[in-house]
Amino acid sequence: MTYEEYLALETSSELKHEYVNGVVYAMSGGTPEHARLATSMSYQLSRALAGRPCVVFSADGRVRIAATGRSTYPDLSVVCGRLERASDDPDAIANPVVLVEVLSDTTERSDRGDKFAHYRQIPSLQEYVLISQHTRRVEVFHRANEGWLMTEAVAGSSVTLSSIGVTIAVDDLYHDPLAS
Repeated sequence: MTYEEYLALETSSELKHEYVNGVVYAMSGGTPEHARLATSMSYQLSRALAGRPCVVFSADGRVRIAATGRSTYPDLSVVCGRLERASDDPDAIANPVVLVEVLSDTTERSDRGDKFAHYRQIPSLQEYVLISQHTRRVEVFHRANEGWLMTEAVAGSSVTLSSIGVTIAVDDLYHDPLAS
């Protein structure tokens, strides 16, 4: 499928699809835990970035990776400064600084492997965040001169996103007021 055909499909479809070099993949829905963690992270980031020239985009924000021909919908994207749109897709974000994925059993392998390999080709990307659904654990991959370095935050600690100057307590991120 051409990219133009993909964009026409996305415009008319009730489902979201990822595009990888001509191949289109339907995206599945998530669990309540996935949705809660994505919303919690969005809230924590939005609150911490209030008053600054940064915006948090939900999973409805399509990200275009021009270097690899992939378009995808991360759980969250953060853009600071000015929003740049993809040259071949005016509805796609081209310059995220931070991307966040909540890991699921069906996507974890791709989120850690193939998808991350694509994300690393985005020049503006400084940090990639993986949030576990099964345990209080957040991994942050930071772009560095020598490649990508990973830090891990667990229950009782905090996760720091140095590219945007934000620190979030892991326990606040995972807090569930509905848990008994």
